[in-house]
Amino acid sequence: MSRVVVRSSDALSREGLTSLLKASPGLTVLPEAEAARAEALVVCCDRLSSEVIVMLRLSAAETGVPVVLVVGEMSEMDLLVAVECRVVAVLPRAAVTGERLVHAVLAAAAAAGGGVLPPNLVGDLLKHLERLQREVLAPQGLDASGLTPREVDVLRLMADGLDTYEIADKLCYAERTVKNVIYSMTSRLRLRNRSHAVAYAMRLGMI
Repeated sequence: MSRVVVRSSDALSREGLTSLLKASPGLTVLPEAEAARAEALVVCCDRLSSEVIVMLRLSAAETGVPVVLVVGEMSEMDLLVAVECRVVAVLPRAAVTGERLVHAVLAAAAAAGGGVLPPNLVGDLLKHLERLQREVLAPQGLDASGLTPREVDVLRLMADGLDTYEIADKLCYAERTVKNVIYSMTSRLRLRNRSHAVAYAMRLGMI
């Protein structure tokens, strides 16, 4: 049984969404005061106003609960802000049905995570990511993981248990070069140490 909380400044919308969710035997709707116990949060609004964004950021910082956003209108930039705020599903307000809402909430609450986006927003997001890769990452020799090919090579050898001297020998680098690669990578990606860097790369499937 997944637990969900509904938030909306519009009482009518809040009651309507709550009614749709309560009709599903797999969901329990909690009062807002119990948001910390929820596995998903449904937020309904006309658009991503500054007040809504502040609320989403606060929620993400305090509970980290994934959000299903039911919204009237949304731009590409709104979508990027929403993703930063743990929004994992976006449903157009005019097209919400009980089935779509329940599916989105269950996907958000699932342990493996899930995402639901309207086709037009998927297109916007992909175009933005393509532009990010072309204009920001590629000129710096980075891929979508934020790692350069040289950094990936170093990480793979670190994961094999090699020390700085051995990595330098394998890659035909000076030891100082290897140290600089590691320092640059951990500083840029805010990784605590070498073990953290290896774990980061493994989570991304880079090594």
